[in-house]
Amino acid sequence: MSEIRSYGEKKEMLLEGGGAYLEEGQCDSGIDFSRSLHGQPGEAEPRSPAAGRTPPEKLPGSASQGKEEPADERLDSSYGSSSIVESLTGLQGEPSSEKDDEEEEERLRQQLLETLAFLSEDGDTLLHLAIIHCMPSIAFCCIAQMPVEVLEFQNDLFQTPLHLSVYLEQFEVVKALILKGVNTALQDRNGNTALHLACEQQSLECVKLLLPLKKPISEMKTRKTLQDLQLQNWQGLTCLHISTLKGNLQLMALLVQNGADINIQDGTSGKTPLHLAVENHDEMAVRHLLRLGAQVDSQMYNGCTPLHLAVGRNNAAIAAILCHSGADTLLRNMENETAQDLADGNDDILTLLPFDDLKISGKPVMCSSRTS
Repeated sequence: MSEIRSYGEKKEMLLEGGGAYLEEGQCDSGIDFSRSLHGQPGEAEPRSPAAGRTPPEKLPGSASQGKEEPADERLDSSYGSSSIVESLTGLQGEPSSEKDDEEEEERLRQQLLETLAFLSEDGDTLLHLAIIHCMPSIAFCCIAQMPVEVLEFQNDLFQTPLHLSVYLEQFEVVKALILKGVNTALQDRNGNTALHLACEQQSLECVKLLLPLKKPISEMKTRKTLQDLQLQNWQGLTCLHISTLKGNLQLMALLVQNGADINIQDGTSGKTPLHLAVENHDEMAVRHLLRLGAQVDSQMYNGCTPLHLAVGRNNAAIAAILCHSGADTLLRNMENETAQDLADGNDDILTLLPFDDLKISGKPVMCSSRTS
């Protein structure tokens, strides 16, 4: 388990485009939150014990005051009868104690409800703040006491406690929230689910906790919404796109094995994960995706294939990998260009591609560009 990082240490990363995209001044919302609570449990004055009864000889007007009674008269006095005293104690003391206990319990319950209903100026609940300030014991208490609807509450940045616990890699808190049955598909203001953030953090442990389960954990309540692996954030990226951009082969395989569409297109240009791997000049990711079953000739919205991108970036090594995997070198994009057209002048790439300008009966003649 990786070491917990404080929210403050990641503030700068968030501002530079990290998963949570926090704005300046919004990460310290809960530092003094305890001062604004209506009252902490246990602050009230303790209930005073039942007052002791006045001894019979001290009672005003009793026969024992002022003179000494004979022994036989004292034995006949009702004040000296232990059975009567015990009867009075049973009638008066016990009901009073039960009533006080009920009132105390109700008062503490109200204080607990007021504490759990606390909301900071940035929309953070007590659970948000416990996670931000790395106080897992308070977080676990909140998770145990709060209803699921409160555990899913989104702050002003639309972050749920699950988003924050994933971003800060508080694995036990993540697990507790999932076991409680929170909705894992809620999106923050950038459209990221908790799984998007886990992939961005490259946190394999969080990803495993958040993935749809083939067999539900016995103690886990039914999730209201299972994580949709094809869900895009506001940049049009799925979790597989993000993992590919990070070049994390293990995460990519894990997502595909759990149902992520390996040929899914992003929402802006239609790039598949294979297109992104080619753009990143990541040979290992390209090979890995092809082994996992990626379509070598998938086209973007403009018709470009991964081979178009490899040739356009003068990457002969990746172009060779794609050609050896069966890439169609004659596919044309919306500009009516083949990969060969883009390779004009690059002899290293031209040797991989056939000429397509010779045609017989309207069909291109496949001729190698290699010379003997």
